Amino acid sequence: MKIFRARRLRAVNLLALVGMLPLAGISAAQAVGDAGGRQSMTSTAPSGESKPKPTVVLVHGAWADSSGWAKVTAGLRSQGYQVLAPPTPLRGLHEDSEYLAAFLRDRTTGPVVLVGHSYGGAVITNAARSDEDVEALVYVNAFVPDTGDSILGLLDPNHEIDPADLFDFVRYPGAPDGDSDLYLKQGVFPDAIANGIPAGTAAAMAAAQRPVTLSALTAESGAPAWKSLPSFYLLGTQDHIVPPALQSAMAGKAGAKITKVKAGHLPMVTNPHTVEALIVEADRSTPTR
Repeated sequence: MKIFRARRLRAVNLLALVGMLPLAGISAAQAVGDAGGRQSMTSTAPSGESKPKPTVVLVHGAWADSSGWAKVTAGLRSQGYQVLAPPTPLRGLHEDSEYLAAFLRDRTTGPVVLVGHSYGGAVITNAARSDEDVEALVYVNAFVPDTGDSILGLLDPNHEIDPADLFDFVRYPGAPDGDSDLYLKQGVFPDAIANGIPAGTAAAMAAAQRPVTLSALTAESGAPAWKSLPSFYLLGTQDHIVPPALQSAMAGKAGAKITKVKAGHLPMVTNPHTVEALIVEADRSTPTR
C-alpha cells in the first residue's frame, strides 16, 4: 500500500505541476513531452524554421483494415507524431471520400499529412480537396486517379480480365441492381495481396478480408487533390496487384516524388521503416500552408 500511495502521490504531483505550468508560460504539451523524454511536436521546414508536427492520417485500401498500419503507427508515434488510422467503409469511392472528409473535419486540427494505400490512394485524392489543412499526400503502392479514372479502368483498360476469375460476388442488403460486395478468392488473395507475407499470416488475412463494392471500383474519380498539393509515392517493385509500371505512370502524372522499395503490395507490413521515412520526408520538405 505504501508503494501504491507513493506512486499515486507522484502522479498527482505531476498533474498539479502540468496544471500550473501555463501560469509560468510553459505549455502542458511541452511538459508532458519533456517529462517522457519524447521529441517536441515540431518539424523542420525547408527554410530551416521549426513548424508544428502534422497529424498523420493513414487510409487503408480494399480487402483490408487499419490494423495493417500498426508498425508504421508505432514508428511515427515514437517520433512524436499524432497518428490516426480511420476505417474506410469500402462502400463507394464518393461515399468513402466523403466519410474521410468528415473525419478530417471533425477529428483533426492543424496541418495533416494524408497517406493512402492501394484503393486508399483514390480516396485521399478525392477527400483532400475538402480540407485546406492537408499539406501533403503520400501514396503507398496506391492508385492515383485523374478526373474520370476508375480503379478497374486503370487496372484493366482493355477489359481483358474476367472479374469472375478473381472475385467471389456477394449481394449485400439494399444493393442497387448490378452491385455486389467483392471478395478476392481465397486462392488469389495470398499472391495478389500478400506476396512477401508468411503463408499462415496470408491465409489468415484472406479469411478476414473486408469486401469492397463493385461500384467503388468502377466509380469515376473527381478532380484530383494532387494537382494542388505536394505528393510523394512509394513504389513497390514486386507488387502483383498494382503493376509497378502502372504505379510509375500514375505517380509520374501526378508529379510525385517517387521512392522505390523491393516489396510486394503491403510495404507497410514488410517494410514499415521505409514507409515511415517517406511520411517524415513529406512532412519535413513541405512548408506550412
